Amino acid sequence: MADVVERRRELQAVRHAELEARVSELLAPFTGEERALDAGCGTGALAYALAPHVGEVVGVDQSEAYLAAAREHAPPSCTFILGDVAALPFPYGDFDLVGCLRVLHHVPRPELVVSELARVTRRGGRILLVDQLGDVDPIRSLELDRFERARDSSHTRLLPDADIRGYLDANDLIVVSNEVVREHRDMEQYLDLVGLAGEERERVARMAPSSYDVELGWYVAQKHA
Repeated sequence: MADVVERRRELQAVRHAELEARVSELLAPFTGEERALDAGCGTGALAYALAPHVGEVVGVDQSEAYLAAAREHAPPSCTFILGDVAALPFPYGDFDLVGCLRVLHHVPRPELVVSELARVTRRGGRILLVDQLGDVDPIRSLELDRFERARDSSHTRLLPDADIRGYLDANDLIVVSNEVVREHRDMEQYLDLVGLAGEERERVARMAPSSYDVELGWYVAQKHA
């Protein structure tokens, strides 16, 4: 587990500047006083990106190992606590801004997670939701899910754009901004990230797409005032 955590931290460092720039572009203007949540924070990528722009960031994750890594180099305005994104330990409307980065395809009930994100967001507050999208071809999407589950057992299902929009709409959240960004994944690095080795790595590699360019959906939604 320690090797996996360290690899994730290394990837986070490589992506940090790009992530902070995109977050700033999508969510500006900030007041600088916002209380923000990074739901399913992992090693703190989104929390670190938000920290320069808001007053406080709270990160929540179910992995103590990831939380320990997040705390190690955290900006002073960030705190990290153990918790379940499908049952967040906060009262109604506790945050001005809520983010959830690359999490939904790891949870069994993504609709519950989106409902929780909406619950803890104040009226008029915003939600940033980012996740890899399922393919428009349902057969290819099933094949990708099969590969992703073999690579990482925490993977559940890649959601298509329509499902994510449906979950937001069901919680009376208005999409105010949306982008779809293509991301190339080097397969060797992608398998390294989860620590696959030996025969298991070879088995999973045989299931991998010949070229893996994925689509990331970025959604900014607002809660009714």
